[in-house]
Amino acid sequence: MSQTPPAVQPEPVSADPPHRTDRTLLTQSWLDLAFVHWAVDPAAVAPLLPTGTVPDLHEGVTYVGLVAFRMHRVGWFRLPGLPYLGTFPETNVRLYSVDAHGRRGVVFRSLDASRLIPVTVGRWAFGLPYVWSRMSIRSDGSTVTYASRRRWPGPRGAHSALSVEVGERIEEPTALEHFLTARWGMHSSFLGRSLYLPNTHPRWPLHRARLLACDESLLAAAGLDGPLGPPVSVLYSPGVPVRFSGPPPRPRIEPVRHPPDGDGSNGA
Repeated sequence: MSQTPPAVQPEPVSADPPHRTDRTLLTQSWLDLAFVHWAVDPAAVAPLLPTGTVPDLHEGVTYVGLVAFRMHRVGWFRLPGLPYLGTFPETNVRLYSVDAHGRRGVVFRSLDASRLIPVTVGRWAFGLPYVWSRMSIRSDGSTVTYASRRRWPGPRGAHSALSVEVGERIEEPTALEHFLTARWGMHSSFLGRSLYLPNTHPRWPLHRARLLACDESLLAAAGLDGPLGPPVSVLYSPGVPVRFSGPPPRPRIEPVRHPPDGDGSNGA
């Protein structure tokens, strides 16, 4: 459950990574992505976030995203990515967060994936809410269709069926489109500790997209009840290569330096 961190100015939204990943932990590519977003009340989202984070806001509103894509060649450190076990469809339900250091990120409420071994590793090694699902991604001209039906651990039958028509390339994304896609870290909890895992990748190549079909129950399964209405943003991207680094060191707190006795001059 989220708690209110000390007031701090969030870092600027940046289309390019604001940090480097010098200690690469994971490499992967995210391909053929559909970003579908709904506006939600920050008060409804706050209890779903990890301790030490609060909802990240854009003009007083926060968002929930349903992001379907193809994970491609997950690899450890700088080793070559795995062609079979590291390549699979995935669909995420994600929220938007900011922590006490002003770092913006995403919080995953669920990550449906079609490979059981990566699901098991993600759940037990990283404490992430991975779920094993039957999934597919099909392309037909400018139309991309994503299907997912949950197997384990459930709720069994939770599903998502999305179909988008890919439109023109976006030359200048709006402030909201940057806010929803330019995310350079993940907030989570593991073994009772709050974690922030940074990532880097090239600037997103984004396209306008039209939602042709959306039949899903993943949002409700993730704790977002109630009608959300039509999505406020639908985007597509052919994808980017991504690197995750390990947790960054805790920010150093500099001691307060007091001037010498007197007026601080050297007496000259």
